[in-house]
Amino acid sequence: MRDHLVQDWGEQRLLQRLFRFCDAALVGDDAAVLALPTERWETSSGKASLVTTTDMLVDGVHFSLGLATPGIHTTDPADVGWRSVAANLSDLAAMGATPLGITVALGLPGELPVAWLEELYEGIVACLKPWNTPIVGGDLCRSPILTVAIAAFGTIHPQRVIRRSVAQPGDAILVTGVHGASRAGLEILLHPPAGQTLGEGDRHSLIRAHQRPHPRLDILAALESLNPAPNPIRIAGMDSSDGLADAVIQICRASGVGAVIERSRLPLPPAFTPWLPPQQALDWALYGGEDFELVLCLPPELAETLGRSLPHSQIIGHITSDPAVLLQDEAHPDTPQRLHLNQGFQHFSAPT
Repeated sequence: MRDHLVQDWGEQRLLQRLFRFCDAALVGDDAAVLALPTERWETSSGKASLVTTTDMLVDGVHFSLGLATPGIHTTDPADVGWRSVAANLSDLAAMGATPLGITVALGLPGELPVAWLEELYEGIVACLKPWNTPIVGGDLCRSPILTVAIAAFGTIHPQRVIRRSVAQPGDAILVTGVHGASRAGLEILLHPPAGQTLGEGDRHSLIRAHQRPHPRLDILAALESLNPAPNPIRIAGMDSSDGLADAVIQICRASGVGAVIERSRLPLPPAFTPWLPPQQALDWALYGGEDFELVLCLPPELAETLGRSLPHSQIIGHITSDPAVLLQDEAHPDTPQRLHLNQGFQHFSAPT
């Protein structure tokens, strides 16, 4: 007997099937009502703010199931679900916000097996579970290309918001985790011979970095220990989902400042040495994207303290008043490299 297909079930039956993954008290109406934990944030300076973000992932663009791109398969259904959630939770982490819930909107090909759809939701739930975050609603429609669009909601005290626009000259640039691992994992999945010289543990680690990135919501506890809420705090930041260089440049543009990054301080996966040529490792670290780590700019003494609370974090440079974003190489101190946005991936960018 053939597998059940999405086109065989219809919208209402599919929705009923997927409701079992959601919080029953929050789904079923036209919209979800989320109670803000105002008692926790009641202070003379105001109440909690609601934070919302959304990300769309498309087969053949953000992942490859072999549907839109026959013969290319890099991601299983559960991993697609995980990555879709991780992208949104990473945006909340980049704002310093605590997650409250998500909605899931799907564009589905009719020939998609229902079992595949359930695996997608299993990955979604698995990524949400550590943060006790429910699915509170969503939508679905017929589409020739599989599309997953998630909106996430969080809460934060207005004086604790991390913004791109508040970096100041003299700030240290602190990054969490390593960079380039997701790009390396994708390369191994697309071209398996590329990683043949790696040990099995390194191969698995890099592939896992691509398929199941971890949003850095551990920033919440670290910030609380650094400066308990609701005390004001000035941190500029964003996540590095579009690349480390992109994040630094975006922060600098929003803040009207520049930066100097020390090449020797860039946090690369240990497996890159001696696997990759130095320039290839540098390009993947700066422009590979989808590492979902955080790039934070704050006073040096606070950066040192915060870094001790965030595993594998590293200060990679500092903010300057000159608007240029430069990569400084100790071997060539007089010829720094200027970094640009067009060196990384951009949707709809003109071919070069």
